[in-house]
Amino acid sequence: MRKKLISVFAAAALILGVMTGCGDNSQTGANSSAQTIQETEVSAESSQQEDALVSEPSSSEEPEEAPSSEGAAVSAIEMTHLMGNGINLGNTMEAYGRATAGVGADVSAYETAWGQPVTTPEMIAAMKEAGFDTLRIPVAWTNAMNFESGDYTIGADYLNRVEEIINYALDADMYVIVNDHWDGGWWGMFGSASQETRDAAMELYTSMWTQIATAYEKYDSRLIFESANEELGFRLNDTDIAADSGSLSDAECYEMTNTINQAFVDTIRGTGGNNAERFLLIAGFGTDIINTCNDAFQMPSDTAEDKLILSVHYYTPPGYCLWESIPSWETKKDYAEMNDTLAMLTKFTDQGYGVIIGEWGVLEQADGLRTNTLEYMENFLDNCDLYGYCPVLWDCNDMFNRQEGKIAYDEVAQLLLDHSYANQSAKTLEELQSSARADIEAAAQAAVEAAGVDENTAVAWLMYTSSDWSLSYSVGDEYAPDSASAGIVVTDAEITGEGTYTVGLDFTGTAGGFANSTVFSAIGIANGETLYPGYCIEIKEVLINDEPYKLTGRPYTTSDDDKCTRLNLYNEWVSAIPDSARTASGNVMYVSPCVIDAAALGNVESIQITFDYVPGK
Repeated sequence: MRKKLISVFAAAALILGVMTGCGDNSQTGANSSAQTIQETEVSAESSQQEDALVSEPSSSEEPEEAPSSEGAAVSAIEMTHLMGNGINLGNTMEAYGRATAGVGADVSAYETAWGQPVTTPEMIAAMKEAGFDTLRIPVAWTNAMNFESGDYTIGADYLNRVEEIINYALDADMYVIVNDHWDGGWWGMFGSASQETRDAAMELYTSMWTQIATAYEKYDSRLIFESANEELGFRLNDTDIAADSGSLSDAECYEMTNTINQAFVDTIRGTGGNNAERFLLIAGFGTDIINTCNDAFQMPSDTAEDKLILSVHYYTPPGYCLWESIPSWETKKDYAEMNDTLAMLTKFTDQGYGVIIGEWGVLEQADGLRTNTLEYMENFLDNCDLYGYCPVLWDCNDMFNRQEGKIAYDEVAQLLLDHSYANQSAKTLEELQSSARADIEAAAQAAVEAAGVDENTAVAWLMYTSSDWSLSYSVGDEYAPDSASAGIVVTDAEITGEGTYTVGLDFTGTAGGFANSTVFSAIGIANGETLYPGYCIEIKEVLINDEPYKLTGRPYTTSDDDKCTRLNLYNEWVSAIPDSARTASGNVMYVSPCVIDAAALGNVESIQITFDYVPGK
């Protein structure tokens, strides 16, 4: 993630659910016939260690000879099992300090730019002792590169400092992931309207990875290169650096993502040596699981056999994981959403690809852990055990205190230690999966029922998320009245057929007394498509803070899932009017998914919308 843990677009895409599902939702454990694997002890030199990754024999077999130091006999799925439980060195080497320090400053000026201490060997060793087997090092390489002038040379001091941290982790007997993170948003150059800028972006990318791969070629298979962070996807249209970005259609974003990932593999393999067989981590589409499971996303081809691993992130629901807009996580619906989403990734493990969930977590609040944090984390880790995924916790000196060298919460510390490779390697793979499956099923059974409606009832409500993400109400295509920030007074309406209805939200009872504008809002009608197919929402009146509000555009009725009817009030992530768009008149010319001026909306104490629900033409 970028500074302060969030990629707004990726999180918003999760919230809004404007994604395409994937084909394989199998609940079966991936690679169930694989044997348990363990890692033998190895001797270490300060900057170059050899790994010895071996298959653990069954009780009736003699131990096999250990594979070579390059781990040639270890598959991508076995590798993710060996990598155990990981942690990010967040807001550190990916801190983007060019705006203040410029290019060529002392490396520590970048390393500490986002408030983190200079990393020490003791900090990394303490992470290993806490049960973390893998260290992900997000990096902003353009901190040390004059790329605007066409010079893509990475400063030697920066390469050397990253190498020092790599060695800290290897010396602590950890696996290491190195990527190129948000990095100031240079990725938007790929979405430029100028072909020259797009070509420069690819030249920057391949030059960067050629230098990184060459500099670290001597390291064995415990060092893994990751193609990107969350930017390979719709964020290729970001305008952080390329002001004319935004030229790629959704389909072209997928095509460009596939092209970049293929260039990554070809570039690394082309440097030879240990890189010819190194495990490579391929960033999914926006690292979003559902978008990545879309068949438009393709894993690249590779000259090495069985060395590709998929990278995705999981912060669902973001209103709970990243912000305080959803107060708890405890319903059967919550458990089902997590279990079903994580099961989708078997689409890749069934093909032999490993899966690393490179970022996940529930951010603690000022007064400590969120309600149900432990339950959330335990169910997530059980899913990773069931399917063989490697989870890598996002942390910025919060959950793990780097100065004190320990997890800040004893219950979390024990949970993470329990899921470390050291504590799980004594189990066979069948034992690990059986235990995880039983725990997942028991937790789902014990969860409370979610509020909502049955399939024979239609209810209209106002989906809403404030612009600072601190307040929300029932965002998504399923009516969830219990998914509400504390203090919101709600007006929902049961739909009984053609007629006039009113929905609304009152924020005066919340902690701040108002919602700060909106980042997303829409009228939703649960079961509208199935009970009243073809009906349209026609807005009659909008009151904001009890004053009439004139819409800034012409709205339309649509559906994302062919079940919930929706009218977007403010949804800036809709890049094209969908084919399902309709109005009561039948005319969909000049309609818009943004009919509220969010930039000028200001503080919303209350919002009330009256609409007609009528058959469409």
